[in-house]
Amino acid sequence: MYPQQPQQQASQGSGISLTTKYNWMTFLLALFKPVIEINGQRVGNTWGQQFIPLQPGQYQLHVHVPYLWKLGSADLPVNIYAGQVVELEYRAPVIAFIGGALGAPPQKWPGMVVMIILYAVIGVLFLCVCGGVVVAALSSNSTSADVFTAVPALLR
Repeated sequence: MYPQQPQQQASQGSGISLTTKYNWMTFLLALFKPVIEINGQRVGNTWGQQFIPLQPGQYQLHVHVPYLWKLGSADLPVNIYAGQVVELEYRAPVIAFIGGALGAPPQKWPGMVVMIILYAVIGVLFLCVCGGVVVAALSSNSTSADVFTAVPALLR
């Protein structure tokens, strides 16, 4: 269970202040609004900050993004006390096949380490291909027209 920091919010009453976010690399998630459920009942579906008024008690909070499947599902039991607002944050995953992060802010981006490794591998492969083309061009004491014939030979 994630730590929860209830805060006094006399003007709003008791409830949950939920912030839902997606990473800039997953900008297409802006087309799909998150589904927010409390005890199985839909209570919201928007990105950003929202207040969900609730009576004191224990609730089961569920958030996911509707895609071809329930992307980034996350569940959290929440205790609400009289006159208190529980600050929570949901972050959609960077990779489609893992769960989202839900808890007290700030949350980490799920899948970010894997995405960084993937980008690093793609970058190294790109540099290897470019380096191979340059080496082939420099080693073939020929005209620049031969470089264009050397590239397809390297890629075979």
